[in-house]
Amino acid sequence: MTQTAPISSKTAVTLIAPLSGYIYPIYQVPDPVFAQKMVGDGISIDPVSQSLLAPCDGEVIQLHPSHHAVTIRNPEGLEILMHIGLDTVKLRGEGFNPKVKEGDRVKKGDILIEFDADYLVLNAKSLITVIVIANSDQVARFLPRSGSVTAGRDAILELNLGDVQAETSNGKGITVTSDPIIILNPTGLHARPSAVLVNFAKKYKSKVTLKMGDKEVNARSVTGLMGLQVGNGATVHLVAEGEDAELAVKELTEAIRSGLGEEVSAPAPASIVQSPLSAPATPPPYPRSENPNIVLGASASPGVGVGYIYVVRQQEIKVTEKGGNPNEERRKLEKAINQATLEIEALRAKVHAQGDPSKAAIFAAHQELLEDPELIDVSTSAIDKGKSAAYAWQQAFTNQATILSQLDNQLLAERANDLRDVGTRVLRILTGVVEAETSYPDNAILVAEDLTPSDMANLDRTKVKGFCTVGGGATSHVSIMARSMGIPAIAGTEPRVLDLADGTPVILDGTKGKLKLNPASEEMERVTNLQRRIAAKREEDLTHTMEYALTQDGKRIEVVANIGSQKDAEEAVKLGAEGVGLLRTEFIFMERVKAPTEDEQTAIYSGIAKVLGPERPLIIRTLDVGGDKPISYMPIPKEENPYLGERGVRIGFDRPEILRTQIRAILRASEVGKVWVMFPMIGRLEEIHMVKNMIEEERQNLGVAPIKTGIMVEIPAAAVMADLYAKEVDFFSVGTNDLTQYTLAMDRGHPKLAPYVDGLHPAILRLIAQTVKGADKHGKWVGVCGGIGSDPQAIPILIGMGVKELSVSINSIPTIKAQIRTLNTADCQKMAELALSAETGAEVREVSPLPEI
Repeated sequence: MTQTAPISSKTAVTLIAPLSGYIYPIYQVPDPVFAQKMVGDGISIDPVSQSLLAPCDGEVIQLHPSHHAVTIRNPEGLEILMHIGLDTVKLRGEGFNPKVKEGDRVKKGDILIEFDADYLVLNAKSLITVIVIANSDQVARFLPRSGSVTAGRDAILELNLGDVQAETSNGKGITVTSDPIIILNPTGLHARPSAVLVNFAKKYKSKVTLKMGDKEVNARSVTGLMGLQVGNGATVHLVAEGEDAELAVKELTEAIRSGLGEEVSAPAPASIVQSPLSAPATPPPYPRSENPNIVLGASASPGVGVGYIYVVRQQEIKVTEKGGNPNEERRKLEKAINQATLEIEALRAKVHAQGDPSKAAIFAAHQELLEDPELIDVSTSAIDKGKSAAYAWQQAFTNQATILSQLDNQLLAERANDLRDVGTRVLRILTGVVEAETSYPDNAILVAEDLTPSDMANLDRTKVKGFCTVGGGATSHVSIMARSMGIPAIAGTEPRVLDLADGTPVILDGTKGKLKLNPASEEMERVTNLQRRIAAKREEDLTHTMEYALTQDGKRIEVVANIGSQKDAEEAVKLGAEGVGLLRTEFIFMERVKAPTEDEQTAIYSGIAKVLGPERPLIIRTLDVGGDKPISYMPIPKEENPYLGERGVRIGFDRPEILRTQIRAILRASEVGKVWVMFPMIGRLEEIHMVKNMIEEERQNLGVAPIKTGIMVEIPAAAVMADLYAKEVDFFSVGTNDLTQYTLAMDRGHPKLAPYVDGLHPAILRLIAQTVKGADKHGKWVGVCGGIGSDPQAIPILIGMGVKELSVSINSIPTIKAQIRTLNTADCQKMAELALSAETGAEVREVSPLPEI
C-alpha cells in the first residue's frame, strides 16, 4: 500500500475557470488528440461566455498564430494550454481577438482572448474548450471539478505538484506479469498507439516493459515498441516492477485490449492466432515504366499538379567524434532536446492553424520520440565513453532508424523517416547548423529521396503543386499530411527521378501514381485550364447569386441560410439568401449569465427581420439546449444519456416561463417582417398541441396576427408520423444531423463513430422521403436545414424527393443555387428512386455524382 506525505500549500495549485460553462472530462472531447491526452492531461469546458481568462498568475509563453489557443506558465513552472473550440484552427484567426502577446505577465482573471461564439459555432466543429497541462509529467495528481462553473470565480482543477518519486511504500516493490494480451489493432502497435501506450505508462512509478516472445522493451519507448514489430494478432505480456505494479499491469492491459484509441475488432479464434504474428510481408516493388517519359510510383495523395521539377537535396551535417567533459556534453544534449521540443511544439501549432488537428498528432508523436529513453540511454552511454554529444546522438538515432527501416512491416518501416526528422533537428541544434532554406520556386513539383513531416509543415502551398519521393509510401506521415493539405503526391518512385534536371516540365498524377515528363505544352495548358475553370466557376456563381434557383424545367427551390446572429443575416443577404431557414436562438441565451428578457429578444429578432426585409422569411427556432448544449443559469440534473433526455422543446415544457417569453418576443417581432416559428425535438403529437396552445394564448394576449408554425424533423418518430403531424403544422424542416445520429444510434461527436454518421445513408433518405410524402397529403412543404442540405451530391436527390427549401451554410449559397440551375426535375426524381433503393451511402453517391466543372 502506498503512503503519501502531507502536501504543503506550496505543492498544490488551483486553477480557476477561464470560461463560464459546463465541465466535461477530457476523455469525452470528440478529438482523439485531446481525448487520448497526447497533448497532456486536463479538462474541457463547453462555454457560455466569450472571453478567455487567465486561470492563474503567470507568463504568456505562446500565443498560437491563429489566436485560437494560448499557453501560460505559472510560477511553479506548469504550462497551461487553453485551446478554444475544436477545428477552430482552420478559421485562421477569424472570430478571435487576442488581448495579450507572448512574454506578457498576467494575473488570475485577466482577459487573454475574446472570441465571437456565434461565428465559431457556425464555422467550427465545436465550442468545447480544452484546458490541459502541457507538462503533465510535473503533476503528481489531478483533481478535476465537475458541473457548471463561472469564469474568474470557480475552481476547475486542483493539481498536486508533490514529487511523484517522493512517495514511499510500506514494503518492497513487487513484480507483476500480465496474462497474454492479443493485439487487436488492425496494423499492430504502430506509432500512434505506441505513443498512447507510452503516455499511459508514464503515469506509473513502476518500471513497465512489454514482452513479445524472447524480446522485451521499455514501455516508455516509442521506438522500442515499434521495433518489436507487434502486428495484429500478436501475443504480448506486460511486466511491471514497483509498488504500483499491480495497478499498472491491470490498467495498461485494459488500455491495450481496448485499442489504445484505435478501432479494434474481436480477437481471432485461438486456432489461427500466431504468437507472435509476423508483420505483413514487404509489398512487391512498384512497377517500373518502359516509357522514359513516364515515372511510376504509389499513389500517396490524389489530385493533379502541373509544374516544373525542383530536386530537394539532403542537408549534410558534419560532427566531431571526440567529446569534452562528459557532464558538459550531457548538458549540451539535454539543452538541444529541450530546444527541439519547443520547435516541434511550434510546428504542431502551425499545422493546427492550417486546419487539420489530426496532423498535430504526428508532431505529438515526434515529441515522444525526443523523450525516448532508449535513444537517450544509448547517447549518454556513448558520451560517457568520450564521444561528443553530437556524435553520440547521431549514432543513436541513425542506428535506430536503420533498424526500423529494415523491418518487414511497411507501416513501421516508414516511421524511420519520423525518427530521422526528429534526430536531425536535435543534431542541427547541437552543431549550430542553420536549417536549409525552404523557399521553393513557383509551380514547383518537388523530387526528393524522402521528405519529412517538418518539410511538409513548412511548405508554401501557393508555390508547391505536388511532390514525388523515392522512399515512403501511402501510409507515411508525409503522405498523410499531403492528403490533408490537398497536395498531389506519389511515393516509392523510380530512383532516376533524382537525376532529373531542375526546371523539367511535368504533370504529376497523384491519383494514378504517375509522373509524366516533358509533356506537350498543349497538355500542360489543358490541365491548367481545368484548374482555372474551377476557380472561375466560383466567381461566376457569385455573379448570379441574386437570381432565383430555378431548375431547367422551371421549378423553384428556395435557398435560405442557417444563421446565428444579425451579422450572419447581413452576410447571407449579400450572398443571395432568399431568407433564413434556421435562426439558432440558443446563442442568444448562451452568451450571458441570465436569460435574455422579452424586450431584449424582441430587439434581436426584429433587427434580423429588418435586415431580411418584408419578403424574405425568418424562421426562428425556439431555444434548443440540453444534451450537448447546457446553460449555466439553467441547470439540468445529470442524466445517464443527455441526448435522450431533457433537451430542445422539452426544456421549454419543463420551464414554461422561458418558452413563453421567447414565443412572445417572436410574435412581437413578426410585426416587423415575415417571421415564423419552429420547434426543435418534437417527437409526440401532444407536444405539437402544447406549443400551439402556448402560441395562441400569447398571440391573443398581445393582439397580433397569427404566424406560421413548423417543427424540426430530427427524431425518427416525427418522420414516421409526418402524415399526422402535417395536419397540425405549416411546414417541416429536417435537421439531418440529429436525425442521422438518432436513426443510426451513433453520437456524431464520438471520436470513433463520427466517420460512420452518414447523412446519405439510405435509412435517412427514406425518412426524409416519408416526411415529404406525409406533408404532401396536406399541402405542406418540407425544407432541409441539416448538413446534407449543403452537400452537392445530396441536392439532386432531395429535389427529386420533393424537398422545397434548402437552408444551408452562408458561404455555400452561390454554389448551391448555381448547381440547382443545372438540374432537371425528372432526372432528380430518377436519382431519388435509385438512392432510396440503395443499400449503402456509398451506393447513393454513385447514383448522384459530383457536379462537373
